[in-house]
Amino acid sequence: MKLNKKLLATGVLAASLFAGQAWGAVSAEEAAKLGNTLTPMGAERAGNGGDIPEWTGGMTTPPAGYKGDGIYVNPFPNEQPKFVIDQSNVDQYADNLSPGQIAMIRQYPNYKLPVYTTHRTAVYPQDIMDETVKNATRSELIQNGNGIGNYANATPFPIPQNGLEAIWNHITRYRGGSVQRNVGQVTPTTNGAFSVVKFQDELTWNRYLSDYQEGQDDNVLFYFKQAITAPARLAGNVLLVHETLDQVKEPRRAWIYNAGQRRVRRAPQVAYDGPGTAADGMRTSDNFDMFNGAPDRYNWELLGKKEMYIPYNSYKLVDRNLSYNDIVQAGHINQDLTRYELHRVWHVRATLKDGERHVYAQRDFYIDEDSWQATVIDHYDGRGELWRVAEAHTMQFYDQDVPWYAIETLYDLLSGRYLALGLTNEESNPYSFGVSRQSRDYTPAALRRAGTR
Repeated sequence: MKLNKKLLATGVLAASLFAGQAWGAVSAEEAAKLGNTLTPMGAERAGNGGDIPEWTGGMTTPPAGYKGDGIYVNPFPNEQPKFVIDQSNVDQYADNLSPGQIAMIRQYPNYKLPVYTTHRTAVYPQDIMDETVKNATRSELIQNGNGIGNYANATPFPIPQNGLEAIWNHITRYRGGSVQRNVGQVTPTTNGAFSVVKFQDELTWNRYLSDYQEGQDDNVLFYFKQAITAPARLAGNVLLVHETLDQVKEPRRAWIYNAGQRRVRRAPQVAYDGPGTAADGMRTSDNFDMFNGAPDRYNWELLGKKEMYIPYNSYKLVDRNLSYNDIVQAGHINQDLTRYELHRVWHVRATLKDGERHVYAQRDFYIDEDSWQATVIDHYDGRGELWRVAEAHTMQFYDQDVPWYAIETLYDLLSGRYLALGLTNEESNPYSFGVSRQSRDYTPAALRRAGTR
């Protein structure tokens, strides 16, 4: 692996968080780089003199053909791959791939990475970027990194000093304020057979509640509600999560409504390596959104930046002319529909702490510098063997200034199976932004109403 020499020289490498020490809040002189040599989100504005271009503000104008209906058309319909990485040439590009990506290529003859021209499309709303710049000199890690102080909104650490700050940037990144989505999840068997579990998700940051009052439930970062709508045997089951900022002061609150029993119960298992919802054992709770939840079971190390081929501008995967059968294949999704580009990523390594338990002993995160989204994560088991490989096929929701995922995939190298979450091709009204929600919509009592069949 080749690390970015410029970052090595700045000393922003391999910083660690020590117990009892506060981190964050860089100097005003350092923060002045934001919006100048750095983008407002903390990425290097300049290109690399080659395939990575300068960031010029991202994609803020929808392409021709977009009707404003939430059905996202491909802004690069005529582009063709510059080259394809497969078993014949993977060694040539190994320095720009993760070990997990290399393992997938070597394990599956049809697994390939079509590489396209790089477009730095990621951008957030101006108020989010402005608030991120302000956070640089005020936000700090507290409770040994398990919470954030002096933080209200946006990205807390645009100039990260350690791995915990980088992972909090992923956890807290803006995803539209208040959004509802209808998506599908599949866990194909080794021969490619699958059935679809359909979810209606709601995600609302506390400050986007229509009845929000400052000082009320301010330790909640966001509210998440997930109702299963199909198949019939699971329909009506609902999960509710209140994700907290200071998770030592107050751990995540979670409840489940079981439609069969018609009762609401607390759900402490919805965290860490508890089983993912309707995932057939193919993901943990904290695999959702690539990674979520409390970071306290791991030691986090910031290993610097590298240039890497990552899924990006993945508009083919939301094409309404495709069915799920066109996407889902044995072993992996249809890689002909994927798009990879060369981007700079932060490399963060999470290593399980002594005395803690989790099915993943090590996780290597590759986080896009422009959006702070985790794009690739390699997961290792207790023996130190590579086990699962996660990829987030990202896209820019260009009418909302929101970078997010088209779909997430999590490949199990041992079983030969995988999970794909976020499929929208066959769903009506896949994404709705700016949805009005009140605090009462995210109470345990609201679960029963949401689960009515």
